[in-house]
Amino acid sequence: MKLLEKYNKQANQFVKVCHRIARNMYVTGFGGNLAWKLEDNLILITPTMMNKGDIQLEDLVFIDKKGETIEGTRRPTGEKWMYMKFFEERPDIVSVLHCHAPNIGAFAIMDGPNYLMRPWYPETTHEVGPVPIVPYAEPISQKLAENFTPYLQRYNSFLMENHGIVTMSPDTIEWTLMNVELLEMTAFSLLQALGSGQKLKELTREAVRDLDNVLRKRNCPLFGAPGVYKDLEEVWFPE
Repeated sequence: MKLLEKYNKQANQFVKVCHRIARNMYVTGFGGNLAWKLEDNLILITPTMMNKGDIQLEDLVFIDKKGETIEGTRRPTGEKWMYMKFFEERPDIVSVLHCHAPNIGAFAIMDGPNYLMRPWYPETTHEVGPVPIVPYAEPISQKLAENFTPYLQRYNSFLMENHGIVTMSPDTIEWTLMNVELLEMTAFSLLQALGSGQKLKELTREAVRDLDNVLRKRNCPLFGAPGVYKDLEEVWFPE
């Protein structure tokens, strides 16, 4: 049985996410890419040089963790080495999405405080987590992949300097997209608030501590590799 048939449900969901990020204008041109680890040595990934809104089932590519194509007629995204690094160094991660959501992207070109490292809304605080800035490097390069090294064990979302956003999760590709959408709306609200000239008001340490109750009720994992943090307070107030 072909992999596209065996994983038809996941493949259809993958295409749906591709179309959604294109429709939301989170990607334009050939930009953005995504990957979903279906087995330990099997990754579903987007093809290179295709608008995500045009991708169909027959365009999808299946690769192994060495980056070799197992099934598919197209070449995988040129960013596949970045994904290989993610899945190797964070075996708990199942899906990853890289895009250029415009409001998040505004923070990628700001020269100043990284507001995405602070807790503003409950949902973003316990579902997305802090978003560090990964230093700029040439796209589709090993250097870009290596620049993630200091951050991979502690975070699940990353702001690529002068580039875009990468979000990963131990869940489906659709769940990962929902985290991107949540972060994008938070970024939009922050930009609106910053533009008003008013002082920003973040969640208190006590409020963040109380959100551990939500984590337990929803059985949500903490950010970063398993065991790195013991609770949300340590995530957001590491000092």
